[in-house]
Amino acid sequence: MEQSVGSLQDQALKRKERLKALRGRQLQGRAPEDGEPERKRALGEEEAEEERHRELKLRNYTPEDEELKERQVPKAKPASVEDKVKDQLEAANPEPIIEEVDLANLAPRKPDWDLKRDVAKKLEKLEKRTQKAIAELIRDRLRGNEEELAEAVGAVRVEEGDSD
Repeated sequence: MEQSVGSLQDQALKRKERLKALRGRQLQGRAPEDGEPERKRALGEEEAEEERHRELKLRNYTPEDEELKERQVPKAKPASVEDKVKDQLEAANPEPIIEEVDLANLAPRKPDWDLKRDVAKKLEKLEKRTQKAIAELIRDRLRGNEEELAEAVGAVRVEEGDSD
């Protein structure tokens, strides 16, 4: 029984030593004995350094304490952008292309312009049909004139034959 009590005390002492070593590593940074790859250790060390070197910057807060007033960041003044804006506005305004104003372009359209536009296709078809009909009528009259002309020529020949 004394051996079991002695071994329990030894185990407790070993645990205490490990906990002390663990706390020491956490306070000082990670030790290379962790078994971590070097890449992860390097990243961990960089993060720890950033945390240590991080300073308090007071941008929007006006502190009352003298020590904190030293850490206050001066108010930033916006950069002047008036010149850039003027250049962009000048580039955006193109020079007017039309110098003379036509009154026809400014005059409002007649109220029936949309009706004329819609009927224009139908009128084109009708115009083609009208032209064909006129051509057919002219041909018919010419055929009728040819027959009358032939009759007149025939009548003239008959009269010439009689006069001989």
